[in-house]
Amino acid sequence: MSNIFDLFKKIEKKADTTPVSFIIAGLGNPGAQYEKTRHNVGFVAIDYIAEKLGVRIDRAKFHALTSEAKIGEVRVLLMKPQTFMNNSGVAIGEAASFYKIPPERVLILHDEISFEPGMIRIRRKGSAGGHNGLKSIIAHLASEEFPRVKIGVGKKPSPEYDLADWVLGKLPKDHSDTIDAKREDILDATRLIAEGKIDDAMQRYSK
Repeated sequence: MSNIFDLFKKIEKKADTTPVSFIIAGLGNPGAQYEKTRHNVGFVAIDYIAEKLGVRIDRAKFHALTSEAKIGEVRVLLMKPQTFMNNSGVAIGEAASFYKIPPERVLILHDEISFEPGMIRIRRKGSAGGHNGLKSIIAHLASEEFPRVKIGVGKKPSPEYDLADWVLGKLPKDHSDTIDAKREDILDATRLIAEGKIDDAMQRYSK
């Protein structure tokens, strides 16, 4: 029995104390009524990434649900802001400030209505492009210099269609299945970006 306790002590001593140096945030709205909506594909993507990294995003911190994980040698903070989409920057800004992480090491996974369902694109930086979640993050980081993985959810059926109704609408099953089929690509792109290989990620997924 004493040998078992000695083993546990050795394991505790070897606990990873690497500081968080990268943030990965999936955008969405909290609450069951927003599940499976176009605006919540960022939540779906980050949950899949967490599952593959062997963690659950369930710790309340920084106005978000969070978890820490390792991607290669990089310790990352996974985030699902609970501030609702339009105030996503509150949570992400708090976390970036706490860990002293610069904008270029904050990766955002979000929905993109200008792309067909399932299409993904990597961007190193850029404007909000009309996306209120990105607009909030830009305001709180005081920078547009953060990378994004854009996940296509489909265009509005007509210019007159209300944007809020569209992004808060449920994804049809065929669109949801198409997006789910790209989860491995999103995971791979995320890993590359966290490891400082954004050019590789863009070459593979932004052709």
